[in-house]
Amino acid sequence: MTTAFRALGLWLVINALLLPHAAAQTQDLLKIWTKALERDPELAAARANRAAQSEKIPQARALLLPYITASTGVEADDIRSTSLDRNSTDKRAVWALTLTQPVIDVGLWDNYRASEYIAQSANLAVQQTWQNLTLRVTQAYFNVLSAQDTLKSLDAQKQAIMNQLDAAKRGFELGSATIADTYEAQARLDLINASEIQAFNALQIAQDALASIINERPNELARLKNDVSLPKPTPARLDDWTAQASQASLEVAQAQLSSRLAEKQIHIAQSEHYPTVDFYAQSGSSSDRGVFGPRAGPRSVETTVGVQLSIPLFAGGGISSKVREQTSLLQKSRYELKFVRRQAVQSTQAFYSGVISGLSRVSALQAAEASSRASLEANQTGYEVGVRVNIDVLNAQQQLYETQRALADARYATVLNGLRLKAASGILSADDIIAVN
Repeated sequence: MTTAFRALGLWLVINALLLPHAAAQTQDLLKIWTKALERDPELAAARANRAAQSEKIPQARALLLPYITASTGVEADDIRSTSLDRNSTDKRAVWALTLTQPVIDVGLWDNYRASEYIAQSANLAVQQTWQNLTLRVTQAYFNVLSAQDTLKSLDAQKQAIMNQLDAAKRGFELGSATIADTYEAQARLDLINASEIQAFNALQIAQDALASIINERPNELARLKNDVSLPKPTPARLDDWTAQASQASLEVAQAQLSSRLAEKQIHIAQSEHYPTVDFYAQSGSSSDRGVFGPRAGPRSVETTVGVQLSIPLFAGGGISSKVREQTSLLQKSRYELKFVRRQAVQSTQAFYSGVISGLSRVSALQAAEASSRASLEANQTGYEVGVRVNIDVLNAQQQLYETQRALADARYATVLNGLRLKAASGILSADDIIAVN
């Protein structure tokens, strides 16, 4: 008794020490997703592109502000006459300081507005990449869990078949069963061994896919709880979701920005026909007195202030061609916007249907799991009393494990379709990952 209590005490101490370590090694979806946000190169590239494109705004604004240029130089005039004794050379230093301020230039203002659209488009691209990464991580995470479920199911089937094989061999030795029962169990075992190899390879591939996202091999992953109730879509009307997707989808918003940018490009091309007005002020030296020598002396400084009007008259038809080009590109962007809207609505309908049918499928498979378990128990009892044969038990075992695996896959697919539904509507957020986690 004392030895037993000591062994029990040692076992409890060991588990108390190892349990926190095991819990620390387990990674849930939130941890994996956080690592992906930190390490995904595609998201980092989108953020770098956003930083680059945002610089177009101050660049376009700078063209609307005054700019100042300074210039300086040295000139030499060599004057020679037909008479050899009448030659002169003048050297002088010149400088100028010029300020120019655009007063009226429609093209510059349109270019400034276009730069804002470009920056917004880059910001939307980051959101799209973030959203796609979230879905990729979730899909890869569930793929690993699904592969583990398959391997676990095959292992359970293998153990059950091995037990059934041993029972068949004993029954044959005792004369209560035929050799056919042994052959059937052995055939099932051989098939399970082959399937187990394939399932292990699928698990390796799924883990590699997840590792490529987070740049490390994942540890043991936290599993989706079996007793949790999967939520229904809120709101519960499909029309509300499709209306949201057709207006707020990130793809639709990106297409809308592209259409607005195309409109601005037309205005920029047309503005080359318009006159421009610039204010300028210049101060500099224009003295013809020498820098040194008998004519050296103080130089005069001249200041000029004025307004300059420039009117384009003819550009060889190039401006009209640019306008026609941008007009065609605008039509292209508008057609693309229609296509993206239709795609957003179609995707939303598919994902909404996937969630609703998935919930029904989960409920049906839960009932099927209970029925399959009862069927297995009945067949095992029947086999023991001689009213069922070995193949009946094997079929009942396979049906139960296949049902359990299908139930797990249905749960993963339903959760993933729920996230995709929100992504298609442009409302996927970190709170959704936390809720799933």
